[in-house]
Amino acid sequence: MKTIVGILLFSLVATLCTNAAELEWKAGLATLKITPEKPVPMAGYASRTKPFEKVEQDIYAKALALEDRQGHRAVLVTTDLLGLSRAIAEPVCERLQQTTKLARSDILLNSAHTHSAPTLSLEERTESGVTPEDARNIVAYTRSLQDKLVEVVTQALSRLEPAQLSWSSGVAHFAMNRREFTPRGVILGVNPRGLVDRTVPVLRVDSAEGKLRAVLFGYACHNTTLTHTNYNLCGDYAGFAQAYVQERQPGVQAMFMIGCGGDANPYPRGTMANARENGAALGQEVCRILDGSSRPMQGPLTCVFDRVSLPLQQFSRAELENMTNGPSWQAGNAKTMLAEVDRGEKLATSYQCPVSVWQFGSDLTLVGLSGEVVVDYVPLIEQAIGPLQLWLAAYCNDVFGYFPSTRVLKEGGYECRGLYTTQGFFAPAAQDVLVSKVRELAQRAGRKM
Repeated sequence: MKTIVGILLFSLVATLCTNAAELEWKAGLATLKITPEKPVPMAGYASRTKPFEKVEQDIYAKALALEDRQGHRAVLVTTDLLGLSRAIAEPVCERLQQTTKLARSDILLNSAHTHSAPTLSLEERTESGVTPEDARNIVAYTRSLQDKLVEVVTQALSRLEPAQLSWSSGVAHFAMNRREFTPRGVILGVNPRGLVDRTVPVLRVDSAEGKLRAVLFGYACHNTTLTHTNYNLCGDYAGFAQAYVQERQPGVQAMFMIGCGGDANPYPRGTMANARENGAALGQEVCRILDGSSRPMQGPLTCVFDRVSLPLQQFSRAELENMTNGPSWQAGNAKTMLAEVDRGEKLATSYQCPVSVWQFGSDLTLVGLSGEVVVDYVPLIEQAIGPLQLWLAAYCNDVFGYFPSTRVLKEGGYECRGLYTTQGFFAPAAQDVLVSKVRELAQRAGRKM
């Protein structure tokens, strides 16, 4: 009898807990295919100028809309793209603020940074061998993409239903630090002893009845299994990982959000088979995590957003002239800056960088960093705001270029190339300025430190 009573009490408590969780959240989901209707040049490798030749895998924009018990709504969007620059992303956010009444802080855009996706531009640029027709197709595709990003968010918001949120994490092993030290300096290579973040954070969205509806997962590694020789459109390892999860979880929307992998590459890499293998490895770990226990996430959801002024290095004309004879990652930026000086223009002294923090009650802090952030910012931010209940994402809101740490700037190498949507190299002091802003926003959002 005591056993039966105990079972009944346990069931009652479980039911009450489930009912409480049901009232905590609403979630809405949407997916739109963003595969170009016409072949366009591919992004990520400057040596490729012709359009893609084959669609190996369709690419998508996906949205997760959330509403807490207080009625606060926010939307997270993931895309199988190289990156959304400020010029492309902000008009989308402005339209969403007008049509959905979301605040800018309630919109978080992330790009998977696949180098096997279309080039994006709102200007018809024909440099680097791009034909006028291809340039027109790029602009047409980009404008269509902006419309689809607005549409996918609108759809997700229209589908809000009672939901339960929980999260957990695991590990995948194919990320490899790519800053190889040689007698000639730091090159893009393989550094087995270099720092990487192999964490696989996973957020699951269940229906009120406990049925899995969506999974958002991350990994901090360049989405570059496929190199400049590839002309097949796809999401690389992140696209294959999402497909892996969805095949094994029918009806579930799988979403990928990249982390601080600015100085990490997949290993091994180079072939489509490698991309599928890396995707399967990540997908398997996500499925393993889904089969285990996860921590419930309570509200409220507090979203904060701000722009931080990151200092840029200042150079004399003589210094810029010398830099134009340096490595290619440095020379191009220096030549543009030198031309500005010769026109009598002043070099920019800072870059306005977006930063987002989403606080889920006291259960999870999601930090959305912009640009190609190197792995050093994982321990730096952990030291600043604490390592627990923390999810660090990069390539959010504005993919403007590389954001190196002070250490990386001192060592040199490709990750020091700075801005590529405009001109400039970040100053060593930019590291502490960004970390301080993250701490400020985390405090504003209510993170306990």
